[in-house]
Amino acid sequence: MARTIAIRVVLGLLTLLGVSILIFAATEILPGDVATAVLGQGATPDTVRVFREELGLDRPAYIRYLEWLGGAVQGDFGVALTNKRDIVKTMSPKLFNTLFLAGYAALIAVPLAVGLGILAAIKEGKWIDRTANIVSLAAISMPEFFLGYLFIFFFAVQNRWFPSLATVYSSMPLDKRIYVVAMPAVCLTLLVTAHMLRMTRSSVLAIMSQPYIEMAFLKGLSRARVIFVHALPNAAGPIITVVALNLAYLIVGVVVIESVFVYPGIGQFMVDGVSKRDLPVVQACGLVFAAAFVILNTVADVLSILVNPRLRKPR
Repeated sequence: MARTIAIRVVLGLLTLLGVSILIFAATEILPGDVATAVLGQGATPDTVRVFREELGLDRPAYIRYLEWLGGAVQGDFGVALTNKRDIVKTMSPKLFNTLFLAGYAALIAVPLAVGLGILAAIKEGKWIDRTANIVSLAAISMPEFFLGYLFIFFFAVQNRWFPSLATVYSSMPLDKRIYVVAMPAVCLTLLVTAHMLRMTRSSVLAIMSQPYIEMAFLKGLSRARVIFVHALPNAAGPIITVVALNLAYLIVGVVVIESVFVYPGIGQFMVDGVSKRDLPVVQACGLVFAAAFVILNTVADVLSILVNPRLRKPR
């Protein structure tokens, strides 16, 4: 089992390495010249040349990638092109804001989705099951930005229950921060709850067709007892995987929600970097998002191995 877990961890690191190459290459092949975009069209050729040398753009791409990767491994992403500030120091409070928003949404979404998914499986075919399927399908089909603007229109403009902009600062009290971030958190909750609910229900119902489950029913056990005692432990692997994927989405997929609510997180920071053609900022944010996604997927793989005896021995 330790060997299998070690293989999954190594595969996760190799995946992150491959993603770092793609991130760096994608920003390198963008059309236009970075120095000209930052300095403006009025910059003289000599100024552009000096600025390119200062950025190291006159050196081969593979050398710049190795230097960037070496710095990233040590927690150094360099400085932003637009304001010359250290990226890590600038990004740290924004990353905290994003993690706070993701954690806020996860605390609501995970127990709600798993609980409703199990309830839908217990009441298969009943009105609770049908209602959960209809609502979850509607939530999955709705674009993020559209749901966000609906929230702003109804809860901020029409009723003035919540502020339309989720503006937070470092010294803000926790209760006020929870209130200000409520709308984007609930918006994210609705988006990820649907996926987790449907996967929980499907995983439990798939186990329900197994012979040992039928034997449990023949012994006279109730449907709820069969699900909680016999089916749910064996369905834990897929549920853990989908929960981890949606937790990754809460971190990686906040770009749209943060832009809609003008929330000062890492997603908004990345959007600003793209608009200003600040490539070091875009590369740093992209690598942080990729690391969060890969780490959570690796954790999901390891937990799936630990809770499922059939996965402890590789074939």
